[in-house]
Amino acid sequence: MVCIQKQFRLPALRRGFHLITELVLAELPELRQLRAGTLHVFIQHTSASLSINENADPTVRHDFEQFFNRLVPENAPYFRHTQEGPDDMPAHLKAALLGHSVTIPVAGGRLALGTWQGIYLGEHRDHGGARRLVLTLMGE
Repeated sequence: MVCIQKQFRLPALRRGFHLITELVLAELPELRQLRAGTLHVFIQHTSASLSINENADPTVRHDFEQFFNRLVPENAPYFRHTQEGPDDMPAHLKAALLGHSVTIPVAGGRLALGTWQGIYLGEHRDHGGARRLVLTLMGE
């Protein structure tokens, strides 16, 4: 049984949804040695999220951003948590809706993602900065 845990920083990305699958894979050359297992990816922030979704058509990322901005608008009069700016509370809510981790099966030294699936970072702040991820790879 192999258990590897790494922390790494993503570069600061603009607000929106970003495919980070290749950045995660670059941090885990050990993945190729696993016959079967799981990869758990966790983001250590409350205003950004992780999810798995369509990885081919960039309009999906645009549509995600538009949908979540309408679902959780900035400057809503009922928000009290506003000291860090109008994008802060909406960012927390978007992150809570989407989640802070993904778990992906590993098969034959590869992530067992579907044909059109990729790992997304949802950056919900205008200036979120570099984001820290914890990667936990387990298997044999």
